[in-house]
Amino acid sequence: MLIRNAGENALLVYLAKQGEQPSPTVSARVQALVEALPQALGALLLDMIPSYTSVLVLYDATALDAITLRRRLRELVEGLASKPAPPGRVVELPAWYAPEAGADLESLAAHARISTDELIAVHSGTEYRVYAIGFAPGFAYLGEVDARIAAPRLPSPRAQVPRGSIGIADRQTAVYPTASPGGWNLIGRCPLRLFDPSAIPCMPLAVGDRVRFRPIGREEYLALGGEP
Repeated sequence: MLIRNAGENALLVYLAKQGEQPSPTVSARVQALVEALPQALGALLLDMIPSYTSVLVLYDATALDAITLRRRLRELVEGLASKPAPPGRVVELPAWYAPEAGADLESLAAHARISTDELIAVHSGTEYRVYAIGFAPGFAYLGEVDARIAAPRLPSPRAQVPRGSIGIADRQTAVYPTASPGGWNLIGRCPLRLFDPSAIPCMPLAVGDRVRFRPIGREEYLALGGEP
């Protein structure tokens, strides 16, 4: 574990060992710390931002100094190491896979030398873990995509990707929560809103969650609120 200053009232806690890459094991450590911090620090914790291998901890510097917090964080992480890793919630996302929903579905299948049906079966048959949320509110980076259908980002990003688009980039997959530019390979669409500022919580996915995609047809996609 490595702890570094990240501002006048922030510490960055790295939970990956030297040379260790992002993985479900590292993500479970991140999730365990995120779940334990509110109880351990109470009102002293102002905010926390989890990522692939780290957690940014923002604290009340008027009531707690960095040296004391470093010690408490080390003790907390060491205590969590002896406990079972949290399994994470299982979240199901409906997915309409079709060329009209995912502009790169057919070309990606051709690149993988499999049929579109096989690509859909591989993508929807894999359980993914939420490694991080970023780029845009609600944009959850999910890993890891089966190596058979992994593909690099597009050479030139699209100026506009429709909300709900499901994409693949390298060994990651994600759902675009809003219409935005993007360079991922698009294979379908999800009708659910992954960011709604009027809802509580505003994002249905959190770091550590486990995600599965459930194939649906166009009619169910529209019935669930998907955009034509």
